[in-house]
Amino acid sequence: MAFNEQFDAAKKATSAFFRKLIISIISIALLAVVGSFLLTKISYSEGERAGVVSKFSKKGVMFKTFEGELNVGAQGQVGNMVNNMWAFTVDNNDEKIVQQLEDAMLTGKRVRLHYEQRYMKFSWMGDTEYFVTRLDFAPDGR
Repeated sequence: MAFNEQFDAAKKATSAFFRKLIISIISIALLAVVGSFLLTKISYSEGERAGVVSKFSKKGVMFKTFEGELNVGAQGQVGNMVNNMWAFTVDNNDEKIVQQLEDAMLTGKRVRLHYEQRYMKFSWMGDTEYFVTRLDFAPDGR
C-alpha cells in the first residue's frame, strides 16, 4: 500500500507542476499579445510635415496598405536641388485621408500631414512607422 500512496502523491505533484507550467506559459503569451497590441497603437511621437505628395499607392500581396511619399524639399528653388522624400503609411480604414491624398497628388497641391510615430508595427500594418492621421491643404492652395 505504501507504494501506491507514494505513486499517487508523485502523480498529483507532477500534475500540479504541469498545470502551473501551462498556466504560466498561457499567461506570458497573453501578456505578450496584449503588450504588442498596445505598442502598435501607442505613439511616442506626433508631428507634421508639409510638402507635395509625389507617390501614393496601395501595396501588398495578402495585406493591402496605403503607402506614400511626400516631397518636403524647399519650394521655388531651381538648380541642383535634391528632393527630400519622406515615406508614410495611411491606415486602411481611413478612406477620407486616402481620397484627400489621391486628390492632392493629382493636383500637385501642397499639403500638411499630421502623423503619429508608433513604437512598433507588424508587417501587415504598413512599410513605415509614420501613420498619417490628418491632412490639411496649404493655406495658399498651391
